[in-house]
Amino acid sequence: MSGYLRVLRQNPDFSRLWLAQVISLLGDWFNTVALSALVSEYTNGSGLAVSGLLIARFLPPMIVSPIAGVLIDRFNRKRLLMMSDVLRAVIVLLLVCPTGRSASGPEHLWLIYAVTVFQFTLAAVFEPGRSAILPSLVKPGDLLRANTLGNVTWSAMLAVGAIVGGVVAAVFGTVIALVIDSISFAISAFLISQIKTRQEPIQDKAARGEPLPTRGGFREGLRYVAQNPPVAAVLFIKTGLSIGSVDSLMIAYATSLFVVGKNGTGSLGILYSAFGIGAIIGPLILNRFNDGATKTMRRLMIVSFAWVTVGWLLFGLAPSLLVAALALMVRAAGGSATWTYSSTILQVSVPDSYLGRVFSLDWAAFYLAITISTLVTGILIDTLGGENARQITIGTGLVSLIPLALWAATVSWLEKTKAAPVLIGD
Repeated sequence: MSGYLRVLRQNPDFSRLWLAQVISLLGDWFNTVALSALVSEYTNGSGLAVSGLLIARFLPPMIVSPIAGVLIDRFNRKRLLMMSDVLRAVIVLLLVCPTGRSASGPEHLWLIYAVTVFQFTLAAVFEPGRSAILPSLVKPGDLLRANTLGNVTWSAMLAVGAIVGGVVAAVFGTVIALVIDSISFAISAFLISQIKTRQEPIQDKAARGEPLPTRGGFREGLRYVAQNPPVAAVLFIKTGLSIGSVDSLMIAYATSLFVVGKNGTGSLGILYSAFGIGAIIGPLILNRFNDGATKTMRRLMIVSFAWVTVGWLLFGLAPSLLVAALALMVRAAGGSATWTYSSTILQVSVPDSYLGRVFSLDWAAFYLAITISTLVTGILIDTLGGENARQITIGTGLVSLIPLALWAATVSWLEKTKAAPVLIGD
């Protein structure tokens, strides 16, 4: 762990971004647990209604990502991140209005969905913007560890935030949970305001002859990806991670199969925490075998995606809450490592002028796949019943074999082309 602590000490601006992420994500999981339980309660456990909440999170970023990518490449990324945080701090508080009781009944379901749509529309700018700004905040040799820290932090806040958020929502109510989420965005915006980014002005890039965004900027981003098969392949494997809605299935398991606490909030907190713990350990384990070469990370992504498939199958066969939690750890370990390495490969191989658009395209493809998966999973849960969530999960695991096989074949093809590996340092 000393190497990761060194990255934080020697890259103070990245440390501020990382701390902003810690605080913001902690609040996010307060929001997630509270609203998921409310929607499930108000709709008598409808899988489609819960999937609707998740789609309200996934669909807006997918739609606005093309615009967001051009904004990220055209304007100051630090300011865009700050604006996104400030606006989300305000929007989340709308869930407490007009009743002051946090959408206190089924008649306020529309408000939960509407506010969620606006919140995640703004997230469409923040998430790819954060990925695009990261290379300008750390030394090149620290990029892999910085990405690992980012994913581990997401996972740690999932593990901590899910369980603490469940407790806070159960003891103090959803109003307090939502206020905490709003405050977390405000603190995140302040920390980002203290960052001194090394992002170059557009005129400096032009002087070096780098391509710049134009009115057709997003089309240029698509053209760049189409002309660079290694980049397109990385985008593909991230999309493959979105097969199956782990959130919908966790909610179904918690509210129908292994119910602990009111409305399954206890078991949901346990499952989310297990998922978070798995996502922490995944990249930490595989980083021991990572020499920083793109070729190595591609091969490790075969291993990590195989963990995803195994995790799905174990989750589907789980006879108890404990086994289900362990299976989710395996699923999350593979997903986290795959995400870490794919993001790092993009950051070291894509020109800065295209990073915003490539990461926005990355997120758009991810959200498209997860939206379809969430909708299909919700329909299946409603049709077959939450008690049959195991069969749905096993089917998901079998389908995930397809992108795994395609990625393994793609890696073999890329290595035969003998493209020079990109090194990112020790």
